Amino acid sequence: MMEHRIILEMGTGNDLYGLDYTKAAKRAIQDALHHSSIVMFKSLDISHEDMRVQVTIGVQKPEELDIAALTAELPRGRAQVIGVVGGLDVHDPENNQTHFIATAAIEAFVPITAADWKLSSPT
Repeated sequence: MMEHRIILEMGTGNDLYGLDYTKAAKRAIQDALHHSSIVMFKSLDISHEDMRVQVTIGVQKPEELDIAALTAELPRGRAQVIGVVGGLDVHDPENNQTHFIATAAIEAFVPITAADWKLSSPT
């Protein structure tokens, strides 16, 4: 059975004063999670354990992310988190402060047989 992506959610988060990419990324993950409600699992009797969750976090210095801490933010499925160059570092020269902005893309994949699914025409 092939995996198919069934969900794509995006979120943003920031750390305005702590210079912590992981904190900004956690907030981006929570923002994305709060945009989705996955009722189809119960409706279709699909186990959450069958779901693979792929999270891509964009920050300016992905090597500074705590991947284990970010993976722990995901409540369901088999999670994998990767960091990529993205997001924004916004410098405030008046206060000599840099603010970190992270972006998150959360994808959920489940094994389904495409032949079992059919789009119906609007009536």
